[in-house]
Amino acid sequence: MAQIFAVGVGPGDPELVTRKAERVIREADVICAPTGAAEASSYALSIVEEFIDRERQEVLVQVFPMKKNQEGLDPFWEEAADQVAARVRQGKKVAFITIGDPFLYSTYLYIHRIILAKYPEMQIDVVPGISSINAASTAAGFPLAMAAERIAVLPATYEDEELKRTLQQFDTVVLMKVNRVFDRVYAVLKELGREKCGVFVRRVGSSDEEIIFDLESLVGKKLDYLSMLIVKKQEGGRLATPAA
Repeated sequence: MAQIFAVGVGPGDPELVTRKAERVIREADVICAPTGAAEASSYALSIVEEFIDRERQEVLVQVFPMKKNQEGLDPFWEEAADQVAARVRQGKKVAFITIGDPFLYSTYLYIHRIILAKYPEMQIDVVPGISSINAASTAAGFPLAMAAERIAVLPATYEDEELKRTLQQFDTVVLMKVNRVFDRVYAVLKELGREKCGVFVRRVGSSDEEIIFDLESLVGKKLDYLSMLIVKKQEGGRLATPAA
């Protein structure tokens, strides 16, 4: 049956792709894979490449520009949604793959709202995925929360005062897409005496995974877009990571 599937493919390790996600990808007629620029490869596609039969399945790479200010980008989302809808109307099963989970800061959400508005008759099935937040916490041995502890997750648009308040109010704070603002964030952590209470995780689950507790060593460096910072309320929140 013609249908749209939004498929979370996890943070980077193909073994963390769920059984349902793998099945949907293998059965799909079309695989839609997002990328940030026309000349760039799709990270989501690289995770699930082994599940795809390129002789039978169409692989449609779609450009979703990554900008803090989303103004003027609606034509990109509209075109991508229309491309998906056109294939569904041809009777094809379409799987839109996205790293992590489709409903947590994912590229897919940009076209989800458009499809709902323009093509309400089309059936959408969302396949959850393991988020990079969960994977990074586990890889670093940094539990996100226990008992009555509270968690905050912030994107890279946070301001210094907002960040200070959040760090003071929550037991664990996850800072997404921290690469461009790391130096500023580190200065705030140092001001609050929290510079030794966090861990930086880069491309978790991939062969390029990196886990760094010495945050000061990252100041002034160019950091990976696929990175995050997890900060606890006090030093010593790390636990031993179980063997894989």
